[in-house]
Amino acid sequence: IQVAESGGASAEAGGSLKLSCVASGLEKYGGHCMGWFRQAPGKEREGVAHIDSYGGTRFADSVKDRFTISRDNAKNTLYLQMDSLQREDTGTYYCAATGGISCYGPRSRSADYNSWGQGTQVTVSS
Repeated sequence: IQVAESGGASAEAGGSLKLSCVASGLEKYGGHCMGWFRQAPGKEREGVAHIDSYGGTRFADSVKDRFTISRDNAKNTLYLQMDSLQREDTGTYYCAATGGISCYGPRSRSADYNSWGQGTQVTVSS
């Protein structure tokens, strides 16, 4: 399983960005849990948004009501719509996928994921 992120860029506080993640090598894309994680300089990686194979979602408190996670199973693509960006959203954003062919309940722990992308940089300035 391979995943690759794109869409990272610089933005001003209050602005929006949309990240994409294309997955390949999956037996059944729609059956995997997918997630977005981020890591700011000098900080540990943290979970941002997660989605299961049934469309259930979970968000970190810091991004609730600002970020939206979605998936297009026909395109094997995961999205993260980020609105009302804050400087604290700056970091490298990683896409991740679980194994298996079905996943009920969004997974927020990084240990639940076994395929990771290389990351895409998001920088928010005020």
